[in-house]
Amino acid sequence: MAEEDKSAELLKEKANHYFKEKDYENAIKYYTEAVEVNPSNAVYYSNRSLAYLRTECYGYALADATKALEIDKNYIKGYYRRATSNMALGKFKAALKDYETVVRVRPNDKDAKMKYQECNKIVKQKAFERAIASDETKKSVVDSLDIENMTIEDEYTGPKLEDGKVTSKFMKDMVEWFKDQKKLHRKCAYQILIQVKDLLSKLPSMVEVTLKETEMITICGDTHGQFYDLLNIFELNGLPSPTNPYLFNGDFVDRGSFSLEVILTLFGFKLLYPDCFHLLRGNHETDNMNQMYGFEGEVKAKYTAQMFQLFSEVFQWLPLAQCINSKVLVMHGGLFSEDGVTLDDLRKIERNRQPPDSGPMCDLLWSDPQPQNGRSVSKRGVSCQFGPDVTERFLEQNKLDFIIRSHEVKPEGYEVTHSGKCITVFSAPNYCDQMGNKGAYIHLRGSDLKPEFHQFTAVPHPNVKPMAYANSLMQMGMM
Repeated sequence: MAEEDKSAELLKEKANHYFKEKDYENAIKYYTEAVEVNPSNAVYYSNRSLAYLRTECYGYALADATKALEIDKNYIKGYYRRATSNMALGKFKAALKDYETVVRVRPNDKDAKMKYQECNKIVKQKAFERAIASDETKKSVVDSLDIENMTIEDEYTGPKLEDGKVTSKFMKDMVEWFKDQKKLHRKCAYQILIQVKDLLSKLPSMVEVTLKETEMITICGDTHGQFYDLLNIFELNGLPSPTNPYLFNGDFVDRGSFSLEVILTLFGFKLLYPDCFHLLRGNHETDNMNQMYGFEGEVKAKYTAQMFQLFSEVFQWLPLAQCINSKVLVMHGGLFSEDGVTLDDLRKIERNRQPPDSGPMCDLLWSDPQPQNGRSVSKRGVSCQFGPDVTERFLEQNKLDFIIRSHEVKPEGYEVTHSGKCITVFSAPNYCDQMGNKGAYIHLRGSDLKPEFHQFTAVPHPNVKPMAYANSLMQMGMM
């Protein structure tokens, strides 16, 4: 037994080394081997839980933290990990209970106290929102805004909409203004949001476009507030225009420090080129994720809580999928928890809401592919994982060739799985300033619909910390 314990400890140390190098996949591999050698050590599960948290596998992280506490109910880091996992999954009451345990045992731990207070604040806020909710149609923020009488002060020298409209000159000026880390006037930001909400609300839940033989579209994955990397895409691939259309596949905000700059730029281009600049909703265009991962805090810091509420309204109108030439389906997450979902089902989704915990809308935003056939419980704790046979059946039923999705960091910026029928594209290089991954985008031509991959690396950006509560959640180290 002593020999097994020693072997397990060596595997743990190897895993810790990979973790410190931010190679989380290998860290998980060796923590798993340590668990296999000695399945009764709470530390191994807890450390693997942290590695799963770093790779956003919240469901697996929660399971490991729970297992660590089954082994040792006095293991405080287990409560910390479980609370972090539940926070990431939006289960705030469960998280609060574990933070209470940590604070009770460690009353002088300032970090734990801060997390407890933050979580408690969210729980109370959610309770307040439920209390004031009514069956009446919720009033839009737009109804309480008086845009016409908002004054732009003389000292503001930045870009302004021309006669209330987004123009090519305005977009170029706004991008330069943002590059200098300057803030767009609130009147201009509100004008963009009100107009883009109106535009998006007229779109179907599944947008259908046709590429002519001579036409090409660029498909980008997650951008996550990495404004300077977004500009690099435009530098490499050209600015959006009627002859250079784009589709951005969700997760525009959170994590990165410049989510406002990213989303206002994307919304601006949507207004400038409504028929050839496309945006789909990601799982981060939702209230819970924005509250946890920085966008809500960023908007409140740079503007107001009222503006965040308007962003929330706009996000609910983002389409959920796009079908190209009736052959390629693009969505942020992936396929469905049950067989039999048709394109007509997607057209009929009532999307103007926060996503439910299950069903096609949830799956489109949250699911992930897996290499083995069938379906599995999601590593994220939401939706499912779907295998190549699931993809094959869906494509065959709906007469499609392949799907393109995003939602997952990939070392090369993209990944082709399920015999070429499930493609992942991710466009936030060196994600969170620590993953070291490349970014990528896809060219799809009307002539053959054959995906052409283009990779790029991260560019320098100003050193501004993201305003994400979640970034502070993972600071407790390993053992």
